[in-house]
Amino acid sequence: MEKPEPRWPLDLVRCEECSLVQITETVPPESLFSEYAYFSSFSDTMVAHARKIAERLTRERSLDAGSLVVEVASNDGYLLQWYKKAGVPVLGIEPAKNIAEVAVRERDVDTIAEFFGRDIAERLAGEGTQADIIHANNVLAHVADLNGVVAGFKTLLNQNGRVVVEAPYLGDFIDAVEFDTVYHEHLCYFSLTALVRLFASHGLEIVDVERLKIHGGSLRIHAAHAGTTAVSKSVVDLLAQESGWVFDETHHNEFARRVEELRNSLVNCLSDLKDEGKSIVVYGASAKGSTLLNYFGIGAESIDYVVDRSTVKQGRYTPGTHLKICAPEQLLVDQPDYCLLLTWNFADEIMGQQQEYRDRGGKFIIPIPEVRIV
Repeated sequence: MEKPEPRWPLDLVRCEECSLVQITETVPPESLFSEYAYFSSFSDTMVAHARKIAERLTRERSLDAGSLVVEVASNDGYLLQWYKKAGVPVLGIEPAKNIAEVAVRERDVDTIAEFFGRDIAERLAGEGTQADIIHANNVLAHVADLNGVVAGFKTLLNQNGRVVVEAPYLGDFIDAVEFDTVYHEHLCYFSLTALVRLFASHGLEIVDVERLKIHGGSLRIHAAHAGTTAVSKSVVDLLAQESGWVFDETHHNEFARRVEELRNSLVNCLSDLKDEGKSIVVYGASAKGSTLLNYFGIGAESIDYVVDRSTVKQGRYTPGTHLKICAPEQLLVDQPDYCLLLTWNFADEIMGQQQEYRDRGGKFIIPIPEVRIV
């Protein structure tokens, strides 16, 4: 029996004073994260990315058996496993109990199944826990209580420690028309300008920043207790760049116009292919994919089914559009003419995995930042 699906508004707004871009509706986090279907280790790209930063910080910060690395929203241990293998003690804090159990069972990563914030940070600090490194990868955008989480960083970080945060970057979001990263898990869309103000309000200072290609363009910020470390030129330079657009209303309105152009382009492309009798499926049962399909009005009239590598998602259906999710091997069984790649942020990895499908004549449609067929 079909059950009604929960639905919430999805509107994007910008604060004219602090530059923070955010959605207006906060879905209770227990509804989104207590039982979660995203396991980071299903992505080879994410695992390799995690290993690289873990090995680098272990070396640069001289981490050893007397150190402690904490990760907030540690998922299935995909990052902390590399520190543990290097002999560095770790602690994961992951609210999704099903994922925390995998981290403990499969990677022996000590994990607390709770939401991170002031309370848990104060409790751990009261027990004598102090972190040399606090990681928070792709989680700050998910947080309703930003002040509580950053205050927790401050409480849990030792005097010479570093908070290392990765988050999708507003600049890349706008430039590449990455509207599909707007979904209810992502409450905020950060510029460095907004992050500097947020961290400063809790006695933390962003001392370094890196631009990353992952997830369509992200920032990796390094923060320390205020006044303990010199601020790098990278921070000064990026803040200067942002001053030219981050408060410019015209810049943000142009983004909205380009989204509508993209919708027309993709819908017309799929319609033309269907008129030619071509078969089309989707790769990627992702949250961003749900945003694109539902906002663009693309469903069973154009798409036969969805494939995804995550065994947790296979056999289920996409929200709103009700497309069945199958294993990627289905591509070789049916050999559809086209595959709309909604997890475009992992395009190189996925197309490499699906080389046989491509060798047989299958083509991928990549929708962001513009529609192209490869």
